[in-house]
Amino acid sequence: MKTLQKHLFKLLLLAIASSVSVGSQADDKLEKIVAGKHRTESYAARDNYRNPVETLKFFGIKDNMTVVEISPGGGWYTEILAPYLKDNGTYIAAGYDPESKSDYYKRGALSYKKKLDANPELYGKVKLGIMEAPDKMDFAAPNSADMIVTFRNTHNWNSSGNAEVVFAAMFKALKPGGILGLVQHRAGHNFPKDTSGKMGYLRQDKVIEMAEAAGFRLIDKSDVNANPKDTRDHEAGVWTLPPVLRLKEKDKEKYMAIGESDRMTLKFVKPEAK
Repeated sequence: MKTLQKHLFKLLLLAIASSVSVGSQADDKLEKIVAGKHRTESYAARDNYRNPVETLKFFGIKDNMTVVEISPGGGWYTEILAPYLKDNGTYIAAGYDPESKSDYYKRGALSYKKKLDANPELYGKVKLGIMEAPDKMDFAAPNSADMIVTFRNTHNWNSSGNAEVVFAAMFKALKPGGILGLVQHRAGHNFPKDTSGKMGYLRQDKVIEMAEAAGFRLIDKSDVNANPKDTRDHEAGVWTLPPVLRLKEKDKEKYMAIGESDRMTLKFVKPEAK
């Protein structure tokens, strides 16, 4: 009996060691990709504000997951997520419709597709989904994604009146037990006075309420992307700060010294069905 117990204990230790080793390899892979020469120089220069390694680790990403990124924009996180997931997982970029009636959306979609086509070795396995609220929301099959991530987009949904439909669509696409990782410019108690999203900032408690109203449950929050220097009372909202610098040369040194916005980093789960 004691021999059997010792054998089982050794097997347990081996399993734990193997799990730690696999996790460590995945972390090393993520760090190597973030440090990779393939990344756009101006994108990599923002790592000290966007903290991609720490943020994705906080969300619990693994390289065998199906991960949806909502509104990938110019592909800042695509340069990290696509190569990280291409061998063992799936990366779905849920962006604008290339046949959109909106010229702005259409240009954005075509520009993003051009970026992917320029490097098939890295981006050839990227799957394109369409997320153009409120009508085009079937960016992934129901209950198919292990994780959905979205970076600094929630203010747009809220100010346009589309937050409810977007959170519902993300909830629908995630598997039970799936993770929603969200980063958003964070309003303070008093600033900005307009926290509808028109100034780029939202209150953290309101964002949590939006997600919970769709059925999500908050499981953790982090200050990895916090910036206490951000006073949030800027003339042109969050776009006063870098990288946009909407006021151009006006008080540029001041805003460069502040850096990018203060941001909430929230981790939600789609609860398992009872």
